[in-house]
Amino acid sequence: MKTKKLLLGDEALALGAINSGLSGAYAYPGTPSTEIMEFIQADPTARRRGVHSHWSSNEKTAMEEALGMSYCGKRATVSMKHVGMNVAADAFVNSAMTGANGGLLVIAADDPSMHSSQNEQDSRFYAEFALTPVLEPSDQQEAYDMARYGFELSERFAIPVMVRLVTRLSHSRAVVEVDDEPSAENQLGYPANPRQWVLMPAISKERYKRLLADYDDFEKASEESPFNFYNDGPDRSLGIVASGLGWNYLKEAFPEGVPYPVVKISQYPAPRKMLARLFEECDEILIVEEGQPLLERRLRGLLDSGKRIYGKLSGEIEPTGELTPDSVKGALLGIKGDDCKIARPEIREASKVTMPRPPALCQGCGHRDVYAALNGVLEEYESPKVFGDIGCYTLGFLRPFNAIDTVVDMGASITMAKGAADAGQHPAVAIIGDSTFTHSGMTGLLDAVNENSPMTVIISDNLTTGMTGGQDSQGTGKLEQICLGIGVDPAHCRTIDSLPKNVEEMKRLFREEIEYPGLSVIISRRECIQTARRHASAKAAQK
Repeated sequence: MKTKKLLLGDEALALGAINSGLSGAYAYPGTPSTEIMEFIQADPTARRRGVHSHWSSNEKTAMEEALGMSYCGKRATVSMKHVGMNVAADAFVNSAMTGANGGLLVIAADDPSMHSSQNEQDSRFYAEFALTPVLEPSDQQEAYDMARYGFELSERFAIPVMVRLVTRLSHSRAVVEVDDEPSAENQLGYPANPRQWVLMPAISKERYKRLLADYDDFEKASEESPFNFYNDGPDRSLGIVASGLGWNYLKEAFPEGVPYPVVKISQYPAPRKMLARLFEECDEILIVEEGQPLLERRLRGLLDSGKRIYGKLSGEIEPTGELTPDSVKGALLGIKGDDCKIARPEIREASKVTMPRPPALCQGCGHRDVYAALNGVLEEYESPKVFGDIGCYTLGFLRPFNAIDTVVDMGASITMAKGAADAGQHPAVAIIGDSTFTHSGMTGLLDAVNENSPMTVIISDNLTTGMTGGQDSQGTGKLEQICLGIGVDPAHCRTIDSLPKNVEEMKRLFREEIEYPGLSVIISRRECIQTARRHASAKAAQK
């Protein structure tokens, strides 16, 4: 039996995994993937079954933990945003060599248009590099259905399977038909050949040969996939390749049915035979894909028969930002003119009533007081440099603080400050949040400890992972112990409450430690105002 639910794309995939016998979910929060883990944590079935659903310290640890559960025969997911794949890459690429035992879904949520990210990288390239299959849903129903299919595909070929989402699908809702009864979890069971999980060179060489041989089977599975098909339209003057969300937008452009032949792709490796047929039958080709032009580059290289290929590389579709229904319509009109019989995209003027409101630190946020004190002290120096990191406090780059000189990736504040100190920069100040510190700041701090680098590290601790909505922070209550355990001099590992009344005391502390000719760590602590309000409301409701 089936019932209908209104679900985000993230939630549909999460529920599909739960109903397919999920035993463990691993993740580090990051937009637009966060809601996957949050849904699993709140789902009654998952809670009743005791499905593992604690946040991990970073994406690499999450990937390895999920791989460990797969090793024991259980079904697991690991979810992250696209730049999290960079952190998980070592484990992910090698997991293709070990293979999977229990079904393993590696969920990468890409962020075209960089709504909350440093770049627009496309996770499909990681899967192609690692030689693993990819599933890319075109709508919320496919996201739900692909969870079960993906687990089965993973177990069929003993390989991790990537599921690629994008922001617009992750964060939009649709009605989804879901199973009334979830499937049972797998029993414990171990790999038939446990030696393949030991990636010593002699074993890896054999595993790599097997992976290359299996790739032919992955391609065959894509040709037979229920999520890939050839839509045989009557007008062969144009053929269209539509991947993932692009298929949804194409249907929106032609509500009565697409008149051109279309290869719809939601499983990779790309279905070569379908694409060859499209190139043979059609005069010109349009590639509609969300993200970077992966398919377009491959098809220009592999199937260059002299036919005109339109897409992001040729300019018919904007090469940056999100794919939209209007951008798909614009491409079709640019190629076929009014012959394609679709309504022209509506051009809307910017509102003259509403004003743009840039993001800002919340009123009552402890990061504000840190920046106020830090700016007050750094005015005393000729050329101070502040190396920032990823989190709410990144907004200190904006007015009124203008307090950060660099932001590159998770944990880079400490390591870049160290490199600057090595170059002779003074002051060299790193500012990092508590969750980012435990994600990837601790190893950089160890480097600084080993050389007693002349730099100041400020850990702005708001007792949560604030940027993504207030998830648990792995270092809560332990930051001083961690820093001392790494080897920070106790005399220069100092803590202060980042409150308005303490700004002058914070200035004095910052000044002292900046002047110290070695490594110092200052932990400025104040609970996130948003989680503090939630905790206060929950406490009041219990009375």
